[in-house]
Amino acid sequence: MTVPVPSEYTRFLDTHGAFEGFVTGEPGYIALWSLDELSGNNSDIQIQQYAPGFVAFAGNGAGEVLAFDKAGAVFMLPLVGMEPCHAVAVANCFSDLAARFELAA
Repeated sequence: MTVPVPSEYTRFLDTHGAFEGFVTGEPGYIALWSLDELSGNNSDIQIQQYAPGFVAFAGNGAGEVLAFDKAGAVFMLPLVGMEPCHAVAVANCFSDLAARFELAA
């Protein structure tokens, strides 16, 4: 992968595991991928071919993936018609997105 995975994502996984659940606002629902899944999942969806400059780290269960850009910002990309021009900004960074997770108390 040419786009680095932000360390805040790794720290979140170490602390909470691969969260799956609801998010306030976009994307509504999220299923994070473990670090072991990142490379294979990105290869499977051919993100480097169709959306270079992004690395996917989650799905929303509705045909879209969440991905980091090189700066660590979070975007939503459609699996069908995946191109950088279709990227929708979701959060400035993973911490901003994670703050909206509906975590069990």
